[in-house]
Amino acid sequence: MGGMEFNKIFAAILVAGIIAMLSGFVAKKLVHPHELKENAFKIEGVAAVGGAAPKEKLAEPILAMLATADIERGKKLSKACAACHSFDNGGKNGVGPNLWNVVGIQKQSHSGYKYSGVLNANGEENWTYEALNKFLWKPKKYAPGTKMNYIGIKKPEDRAAMVAWLRTLSDAPKALPGATEIAAEQADLAPEKEESADIKEAIDTIKEGVAEEKRDLEQSKDKLNDLEAEISKSEAELKTQQEKVEDAKETIKNVVKDAVK
Repeated sequence: MGGMEFNKIFAAILVAGIIAMLSGFVAKKLVHPHELKENAFKIEGVAAVGGAAPKEKLAEPILAMLATADIERGKKLSKACAACHSFDNGGKNGVGPNLWNVVGIQKQSHSGYKYSGVLNANGEENWTYEALNKFLWKPKKYAPGTKMNYIGIKKPEDRAAMVAWLRTLSDAPKALPGATEIAAEQADLAPEKEESADIKEAIDTIKEGVAEEKRDLEQSKDKLNDLEAEISKSEAELKTQQEKVEDAKETIKNVVKDAVK
């Protein structure tokens, strides 16, 4: 191998080394890995830590509706119950007990019927207007384990109509609820105060989130300014490296030129 060929190979290796060094330098300056604050993909079914459980829904109050409830509507709704219950005075028990005079009586007290034993498990011993409202809303929620296989009556006006009609199934119908009973039911079932507290908590949480986002944004702006300054510095260093490469190229040219002589 001649001296000129050797110099060419040496020059090529030198240039390749300089380029590799320069590429590594640029990559290191421009690429900044950051650790993720949270997973990019959220796993469904896993609750967030510290998240509050959803608030339990309650039956809407109906006692204030009973005085003007549609009794004929209640009678029509009762047809869905006729397969299991009888409603006449002295009527036979079926899948469920006879419901004559049910309003106001002690629970699980109808003669000759074998009850599930869970209707008074919540501490309410009598079929008051409020107890009937809760039960008719969702029987299995009111008395878990009850034999009554009925989904319940969703609309409060329909429950009021049903209870108002059941009240008529008596030789001496129970008196309609007074202001004190109505107020007590509304206090027991209406969740306004709880909802207000939940709304306030939600607003406070949103405010905290916005404040945190603002802080993160300010930090991001600072990081962006630092990055811009670092890029400017890197550009200056890159220019210096390029100048060195040009000097190296010139040196190689001179070496080759001298070798040819």
